[in-house]
Amino acid sequence: MSYLGVEHSLTGRRWLGPDVEVARLAEAMAQQTGLPPALCGVLARLGVPAGETAGYLEPKLRDLLPDPRSLRDMERAAARFLAAVERREQIAVFADYDVDGGSSAALLIDWLRQMGRAATLYVPDRIDEGYGPNPDAMRALAGGHDLIVCVDCGTLSHDAIAAAEGADVVILDHHLGGETLPDAVAVVNPNRQDEDGALAHLCAAAVVFLMLVEAGRQLREAGRRGPDLMAMLDLVALATVADVAPLKGVNRALVRQGLSVMARRARVGLVALSDVARLETAPSAYHLGYVLGPRVNAGGRIGKADLGARLLACDDPHEARAMAERLHELNTERREIEASVRAAALVQAEARGLEAPLVWAAGEGWHPGVVGIVAARLKEQTGRPAVVIGLEGGEGKGSGRSVTGVDLGASVQRLAAEGLLIKGGGHRMAAGLTVAQDRLEDAMARLSELLEKQGAGQGGAADLRLDGMLMPGAATVELLDEIERAGPFGQGARAPRFAISDVQIGYAREVGSGHLKLSCNDGLGGKIDAISFGAFDGPLGGALTAHAGARFHLAGRLEINEWGGRRAVQLRLEDAAPAG
Repeated sequence: MSYLGVEHSLTGRRWLGPDVEVARLAEAMAQQTGLPPALCGVLARLGVPAGETAGYLEPKLRDLLPDPRSLRDMERAAARFLAAVERREQIAVFADYDVDGGSSAALLIDWLRQMGRAATLYVPDRIDEGYGPNPDAMRALAGGHDLIVCVDCGTLSHDAIAAAEGADVVILDHHLGGETLPDAVAVVNPNRQDEDGALAHLCAAAVVFLMLVEAGRQLREAGRRGPDLMAMLDLVALATVADVAPLKGVNRALVRQGLSVMARRARVGLVALSDVARLETAPSAYHLGYVLGPRVNAGGRIGKADLGARLLACDDPHEARAMAERLHELNTERREIEASVRAAALVQAEARGLEAPLVWAAGEGWHPGVVGIVAARLKEQTGRPAVVIGLEGGEGKGSGRSVTGVDLGASVQRLAAEGLLIKGGGHRMAAGLTVAQDRLEDAMARLSELLEKQGAGQGGAADLRLDGMLMPGAATVELLDEIERAGPFGQGARAPRFAISDVQIGYAREVGSGHLKLSCNDGLGGKIDAISFGAFDGPLGGALTAHAGARFHLAGRLEINEWGGRRAVQLRLEDAAPAG
């Protein structure tokens, strides 16, 4: 049954309210705890029992951090790493070119710097070398280093690890493992096939962090002290959000604590990046995913592959500023390339049908650095797993993004095992693949079949799920501060979305480039402002500026707008529908 009777909103979506059982639990929770009903609705939807609300609203990392030794090879990895430090061996860090890889590398480099040691950073070029260790690079690194630590990569790189003759290799990763592991000193990965999956939701930076926790324990047992690991949680938080890891359990605690660390502005690379992005408030999970993360990624996508990792590891403010400005420029270029590919991919995907279990598109010359972002946009728009592939020389290199409950990485890995892909792998929410162009249609048909068996395509792409309804006067700063205690919100913990019911628009005007700013009231003295980014690219902008006094239901996420020292609630408008 639709919520507020909205079967077809201005953007063509049906609105759905809280499930009956969630609403019942929320009401009972409000009576039992005295917490605001709106907050209880969010907590009930997240599956928090009424008796555990206090612990959930104030998560303690010490209570949620797993024992690092619960992961296979962890003690061996930390011991080999510490031995290299103690013997002053030459250490290389081989990292993936995305935010998770860059953050993982920066964690190790920062830790080593505080211990008076240095490391060589190596990040492969996305176009020339592709993802993960390759034999030539590993062979070259082994020629001048005693230990190579592969972060956010390496679990499937048997040939490349074997090429590192004369050097030991430690792998700290989270991508799905195969039936056999490379011949390394240690492979620490919660997604190894012989792990129980309890920590499968960790990103690579969290695995690296746990290795440093174990290293700290081994140092203490030897009567020594290591660096302050809590001060490094800003990097773990950035990686967790940017890599779309679910914000549950220890991940939520890591991000929450990491945001507090980031607010202190102690890491010069993140400070420089925040400043060039004109981030004027303490960062939130949103900023990590949509402001800082894309800029860190920009170097690996269309520029110099190691630029993001170098910025995160940098301790010189002037050097950091220069790198941040370059990443900002590259991100602007990336947006232009992405817009072109996105438009072409959407036309192609629509022609195939957006209701299928898999939405996919492939095009000649599409830049491999943006196909993952375009896949993410298609996934968001359709509510289906999406894969976007750039073709060149008879071969396609692509990237995919999944939806909650559908393991894309496992399906892609199965396709590779069946011979439909040249190679492929990833994790639940994201995957990469290489495919021969003449096998493309067969591979995508098979992938669609595998994803359909997991339930992909069953949800309504046009449904907008709401947590409840608020009157404008009830949407206060105090209420939003309370709701934010249930955060941070992100993958696996959707940000609350509310309906503001039956309001009259006071003014509505275009601001910036295609954005909509409006003010509305309920006729009872309650008022709220709203903003909708890109509204004039769709139906919202035109319909609401031409309101002619009509009343509307509005839907979106509440946020704090800080301006001139004042804090006020505004609605990040996502949808609207005529009232009555």
